[in-house]
Amino acid sequence: MHDEPDVSDPHGADYRQENRFASARTCWQGDAVLLDLTPLRTSPAFRRWWTGRTCSAFGGQLTLVAVLFQVWGATGSTVWTGAAALAQALPILAFGLFAGALVDRVERRRFYLWTITGQAVCSIVLAVQGFLGGLPMPVLLAVLAVQSTFGAGSGPAARTFVPHLLPAEQLAAGLALNRISFQGAMLLGPALAGVALGWLGLGGCYALDAATFLLAFHGVLGLPRVRAEGSRPGLRGVADGLAFLVREPGVRGALLTDLASMVLSMPVSLFPLVNAERFGDNPRTLGLFLSAIAVGGVVASVFSGTFTRLPRPGLVMVVGSVGWGVSLTLFGLAPNPWLGLGCLVLAGAADTVSVVSRSTVIQLRTPDALMGRAAAAEQMVGQAGPDVGNLRAGLVASATSGTAALVSGGVLCVLAVALVAWSTPRLWEPVVDGKFT
Repeated sequence: MHDEPDVSDPHGADYRQENRFASARTCWQGDAVLLDLTPLRTSPAFRRWWTGRTCSAFGGQLTLVAVLFQVWGATGSTVWTGAAALAQALPILAFGLFAGALVDRVERRRFYLWTITGQAVCSIVLAVQGFLGGLPMPVLLAVLAVQSTFGAGSGPAARTFVPHLLPAEQLAAGLALNRISFQGAMLLGPALAGVALGWLGLGGCYALDAATFLLAFHGVLGLPRVRAEGSRPGLRGVADGLAFLVREPGVRGALLTDLASMVLSMPVSLFPLVNAERFGDNPRTLGLFLSAIAVGGVVASVFSGTFTRLPRPGLVMVVGSVGWGVSLTLFGLAPNPWLGLGCLVLAGAADTVSVVSRSTVIQLRTPDALMGRAAAAEQMVGQAGPDVGNLRAGLVASATSGTAALVSGGVLCVLAVALVAWSTPRLWEPVVDGKFT
């Protein structure tokens, strides 16, 4: 592996923290509206890392579809498909904060390399069993859980590198590039998985995911050796991270805004019911509903220059979250499917605006020594929030209707986000000379 320069230079943590924010005022100036590609042009290390992460995101979608295909084909049971999703979600929730504390104690590049190696090995196991006829369901779920456990560590570690790979004025642009790669994988990955399953079979689909890790390993070569400033071991390190999340109002407000948006108004579980109630149970309409949010996210990412250069990322996040709630309320009231699709596209765009701005707020407000734990909390909110939100929507719809669940969820989202914004004045602060004022 290349001998990369050590980020832990003689100037110490304070210098590195100031260097992250130096000259950041230029981040919020400029007239460009399209996705800012400057990080890909100016930073070979970021370009390699981003390429590897993008390919891994597509590979993750291949495995997601292949797992559903395998589990459903073997059992014909939604209980088992739900169990497969749970096997992948629980390790992140159970180990996320502990993994984040570990990220803040060890050399992060080495830790990231070990965790993606573990994920790659699990993908190879899945490919082998796919070629050989499949594992028993409990064993398959165990493999998925182990892979997700490694993901609970690789996710927070990966989120700590961007401030070290890019100057502060390019941070928001780099986060927007991360978002468009995720949205692109969400939009195109399932279709590619369907083609792969048809041409290469189950084992071939898993093998393609395993192959994407080669580019992920290549991306690791450009990462700096970041020596974490240290956290206390075990539960004490987790407690320190939680104390920071509670104590720092900007970070707390950002996480609460996202949690409110996802828990109160996540719509995906309602799509089949709303499609049956209002649009004749047409399967083509249902498929479009599932893609429309991703389309909106890609469009917002392409034009992310309109918001990544603005001086108040917290305010942009609040506006995006309110837009998400309003769009879903309008979707619940839409009289025809085409208008409904337009509302979902707007919701996807608003979600991307909110997510990129939220990550910018968290990155700029979190000291490097706590970055792993803050990133773990962000990952956990991103994983648990939608699942809880879909459960809430299903319970409300079962007692009322799909339309009532959508409209009530959207209105509650707007009210909750407004309450968080009103009670957290630091979310409104601008960035001046690389710092929140």
